[in-house]
Amino acid sequence: MATQPRAWQRMLSGRRLDLLDPTPFDIEIEDIAHGLAFVARWNGQTIGDFAYSVAEHSLLVEDLFGRIAPKTPPKWRLAALLHDAPEYVIGDMISPVKAAIGTGYGELDDRLTAAIHIRFGLPAVIPSTVKRQIKKADRISAWMEATQIAGFSETEASKFFGRPDRTVIEGLSIALRPPTEVRADFSARHGELMSQLD
Repeated sequence: MATQPRAWQRMLSGRRLDLLDPTPFDIEIEDIAHGLAFVARWNGQTIGDFAYSVAEHSLLVEDLFGRIAPKTPPKWRLAALLHDAPEYVIGDMISPVKAAIGTGYGELDDRLTAAIHIRFGLPAVIPSTVKRQIKKADRISAWMEATQIAGFSETEASKFFGRPDRTVIEGLSIALRPPTEVRADFSARHGELMSQLD
């Protein structure tokens, strides 16, 4: 008799997260921060002694989002920080791999995102205007990463991600740090934003 394949993952917090039916009760920020700090962007194909993690990327996107929409409420900055949170369990796949997999990846991502949002007091689906601003910040971050640590020329990066407004990225640079430092900063920023929610 065939058994169903396991569709859950045991987290370091002790939670058991069902990837097919995730609930907010099985989501802890410690698990997210830890997982994202150890997941490499660009499939690890970046310069430096440390991988550029999804947690570091998320901190940068939240910063960029705040520059793009400086009067936005803290809840949407929290949504920006958590925009890639599902990757703590499903990993970071580069766009060509997502395209090859098809709709299944997006559906899984959507289910996890909804559960994560609800866990931290956000609507399951955020407004499209906010989502577009976060995506803009995400693309600016990708351009910065591509040109600073992933070997792209500015021309090539601009073709794929668009050329960012220089005033938005002024004073920012890509940081490559030990995962434990990034994990701590991600958790701290999450705590700051949670404390500011209405």
